[in-house]
Amino acid sequence: MTDDRQERIRRRAHEIWEQAGRPEGAHMEHWDQAAAEIDAEVKPKSKAAPKTTATAKPKAKA
Repeated sequence: MTDDRQERIRRRAHEIWEQAGRPEGAHMEHWDQAAAEIDAEVKPKSKAAPKTTATAKPKAKA
């Protein structure tokens, strides 16, 4: 884990802890949530493949 990533997680976990009312004993949950948020920022968001519409060809009469 890079120092920069760890510091960002630490700061975000602290924010989450404060927003939750500073509860005791929830530090791992806050850390995990912060890590997930930081990691989601770093990973490129996958774009959905453009939808293609198939046009139906009329059937040829025999």
